[in-house]
Amino acid sequence: MVRSSQLLHPARAPAAVRPAATVLLLRDSPQGIEVLMTRRSMTASFAPGAYVFPGGGIDAADAQSHGQSTRRATQSDLHLTQAIAAIRESFEELGILLARRADGSHLGTGEIATLDRKAPFAEQCATQGLTLSGADVFVLAHWITDRDLPRRFDVPFLVARMPEGQEPVADESEQFEPVWVRPADALARHAAGGFFIIFPTVRTLERLQAYPNVQAVLNACAVNDEPLFTSCPRAGLMNGHESRHMEHEPPFGELALVCPHGQIVHELAWQTERPVALLKNVQRLTAPNPGFMTGPGTNSYLVGDPVSGHIAIDPGPDIPEHIERLWRAAGGDIRAIVCTHSHPDHSPGALRLQALCAESPPILGLPSASTARENSRFTPERALSDGERLVLMGTAGDALSSHTLQVLHTPGHAANHLCLLLEEDGLLFSGDHILNGSTTVIDPPDGNMGAYLESLDKLDRLCEAHGVDFILPAHGYVLGDLKRTADNPSAPEHGGARGAIAHLKAHRLAREAKVARAMQAQPEGTMDDWVKLAYDDVPERLWPVAKRSLLAHVERLQSLGGFNL
Repeated sequence: MVRSSQLLHPARAPAAVRPAATVLLLRDSPQGIEVLMTRRSMTASFAPGAYVFPGGGIDAADAQSHGQSTRRATQSDLHLTQAIAAIRESFEELGILLARRADGSHLGTGEIATLDRKAPFAEQCATQGLTLSGADVFVLAHWITDRDLPRRFDVPFLVARMPEGQEPVADESEQFEPVWVRPADALARHAAGGFFIIFPTVRTLERLQAYPNVQAVLNACAVNDEPLFTSCPRAGLMNGHESRHMEHEPPFGELALVCPHGQIVHELAWQTERPVALLKNVQRLTAPNPGFMTGPGTNSYLVGDPVSGHIAIDPGPDIPEHIERLWRAAGGDIRAIVCTHSHPDHSPGALRLQALCAESPPILGLPSASTARENSRFTPERALSDGERLVLMGTAGDALSSHTLQVLHTPGHAANHLCLLLEEDGLLFSGDHILNGSTTVIDPPDGNMGAYLESLDKLDRLCEAHGVDFILPAHGYVLGDLKRTADNPSAPEHGGARGAIAHLKAHRLAREAKVARAMQAQPEGTMDDWVKLAYDDVPERLWPVAKRSLLAHVERLQSLGGFNL
């Protein structure tokens, strides 16, 4: 866990969340699914003027109305209460009544108009001899309002089929202008600036548009009777403008590290001119070498502070202006230079950085193996040992300042690859072993898929032992999230760095299974034949690079005895 003393921004308690429920009323049309949306009042305290799905707060009476509703065998008490709240809100706001007579029929719009939307809901339904259709309402998603907002809600996004014979009639108080709209059209109108919708609505519509009809949506929700996804987004700045992100999106982990309490202050746009402070004791400076294999560029990191001095991790390519910026960011006080591996976008700048430093800090790492390509030769001044600790110490007044990097040998991407654990703050510097937004290339003979997967397991055990929440890769944003708490309910049970590692390993093994199927389908095939089958979900222009990792998978499958080619 990151030390509070190293956080850039002071802790603050987010606003308490309020339970609520909203429902997507769906119908089929010749053009596909349509969803009912309405415009909120311009004086509403939350999302004024936005187009939304009907819904609102959960009342105590909703939980007391279970006996008046149908219920699926797998529907929990919580989900039934949420369904009843959504049914009530749909009636109050739009005159839509998800309830049936004894013969199974719905009331028509004219009959609903005779009811009082402001009178107690459950009593009215009982008087009319109606049974609430809770069993017909399913949970699609679970949203928790972002930490930065003053009004926050814990709200399921439910789905139900629109009853036949009913038409929406807005209450003209909270909701206005009911409209049926295809998800794709709503998103296009929002992008054009004429149909304002807030972030959770945008992301929900994006997922909804993948379904061909209403029944497909309901079937997907009925599989486990749990939300298909849960999210409490985080927000930062992109070129100075507010930018929100869900848990699976690349910037999320970085926002969780830098602004765990929800402040919208961290700039996410990539730049190479200045170092980016991630913590008080961790800075990142991205080299100006963006490209197909390097993404936004190679991340160089500085660990330490003005009292303890700094350790530079991966000085990157030998680009003079980048090396000088790195040196200046450390105030010239660099005690050691560590290269995670010998590839040309990681280690060549080490000598130039060393020459700038008055104390000539040692260049550390592992020497490249004989299997390394010619442009990846590297010999450190001292070879590091697996498990070795590099310690920076200092004092600031009466306080002791310490930063300990534990060395981990993690072959796979390269035979001499290292990762580093900042023990006091539970941060893993992963080099190229784990990246954000892509999977690293495993290029035999220096790369080895078996060693790579074993190294992932090693890192997982380390992260479990040290409670590591975040991974700082050599390319891309920080990965990870804070562990699940009352203020962080959307985090997976085994989140943090371990969640990212588990996801990566599952992806690698799924790819290997596709490789095995390709080899079985074409036992006499070539690498060109297999890459078309095993990487059919990857653009063809990437196949030449994919063939390197394909070969690594083939070699691993052969070593396991499954194939003799």
